[in-house]
Amino acid sequence: MMNRITTSIDWLNGNILWGPPMLILLVGTGLYLTILLRGLQLTRLGLALRLIFRKDDAEGDISHFAALTTALAATVGNGNIVGVASAIILGGPGAVFWMWIIGLVGMATKYAEAILAVKYREQGPFGMRGGPMYYISKGAGLPKLGWLFALFCVFAGFGMGNMFQAHSVAENFHMTFNIPQLATGIAMALLTGMVLLGGIQAIGRITSFVVPFMILLYVVAALVVLAINWQAIPAAFGMIFTYAFTPHALLGGGFGALLMITMRQGMARGVFSNESGLGSAPIAAAAARTNEPATQALVSMTQTFIDTIVVCTMTALVILTSTSFGQAENFTLLDKATLTAASFGESIGRSGGIIVAIASALFAYSTILGWAYYGERSIEYIIGSRAVMPYRALYTIVVLVATLPQVTIDFIILLSDMMNALMAIPNLIGLLLLAHVVRRETERYFRNGEHRKPAAPAPTRAAR
Repeated sequence: MMNRITTSIDWLNGNILWGPPMLILLVGTGLYLTILLRGLQLTRLGLALRLIFRKDDAEGDISHFAALTTALAATVGNGNIVGVASAIILGGPGAVFWMWIIGLVGMATKYAEAILAVKYREQGPFGMRGGPMYYISKGAGLPKLGWLFALFCVFAGFGMGNMFQAHSVAENFHMTFNIPQLATGIAMALLTGMVLLGGIQAIGRITSFVVPFMILLYVVAALVVLAINWQAIPAAFGMIFTYAFTPHALLGGGFGALLMITMRQGMARGVFSNESGLGSAPIAAAAARTNEPATQALVSMTQTFIDTIVVCTMTALVILTSTSFGQAENFTLLDKATLTAASFGESIGRSGGIIVAIASALFAYSTILGWAYYGERSIEYIIGSRAVMPYRALYTIVVLVATLPQVTIDFIILLSDMMNALMAIPNLIGLLLLAHVVRRETERYFRNGEHRKPAAPAPTRAAR
């Protein structure tokens, strides 16, 4: 029975949900927004990086930095470790190129998502609430579509945001430190539950500390490996660009089918990692303290840059410059769960596996927290504020269940891919319908010089 379900979901993902129409919709929306915004993700990247540290004492729950790290917490996860390895194994080295493409156009998508999230947000009993369900409903006038997005987001949170992350950490810790998977699950569940009791403020405080540290640790370790293997870096880039358009024959099938596998793996894993187009990150952006939607939107688009262009690229290069990757004709035989750790360990010894295990734990824990908030806001939209506390309890329990050895990661990835697509469809429809609002808000922001003005003071109690 389980095999039939897995086969059905795999077929649905490959032929419909992540088939050519979805790839066209994702890339097309990003390209359309890139043209509409005149390549803002490239021309304004420097400004966006500076605004990360701006402190606006305005309406909202958390700072720009905390909103960014909460979103990064949800995206910089095991998709950057296991997901990149999976893309390379299943789609070949060329899949990395398509991850870059989805990352670059995804920056414009992420900008649009965040600007709409702040514009259409509202105050709730548990703080600011916003995201696609609100801008689809209030902005596009499609409340039923907004409700569907929220429903899919809840399920995606339990899949890619919770089970996939927890299971990967338990498996890594068992292989690296011989720690029982159940013990890891208990520890992660306790840590998750304690933070979730504090809501978005507690999540923001934890991610503001953990996320910069974990990214720095991982990138520095990757740079050390690449410094050791520097002679293999040109060949690694050569494989990425060569196999992006002439996929390796041993993947199986005709040229068109091979190219589609490479594109689908790269784009699906890219979206799995940076979540541009899914509509998850703007839920965190809506909580930012700001009076200007475009300010947080600029900050939010750096999330995709950091996640895909920086962190995923580091992982891909470490893998492709290692002998663990092997000859190109053998890459379909590698184990995606251990390939990244083996690639690090090959250059820096046992410490490489330890660094990957620790990074995996930090990435996963922060992702679990970020997605807990996304799911919480979504369940609140569907049922109301009374569902928030039961949701937090159930979410914590699922962390523990996911670490059991009986849970298979391949099925979780398939299910997560399906939920990603189902979230993306209503969100992308909303973005296309509200693209004129995104352009209008952006033009007003830069025309009035809002990006050069000092942080605005918080409104008085009477004004609120």
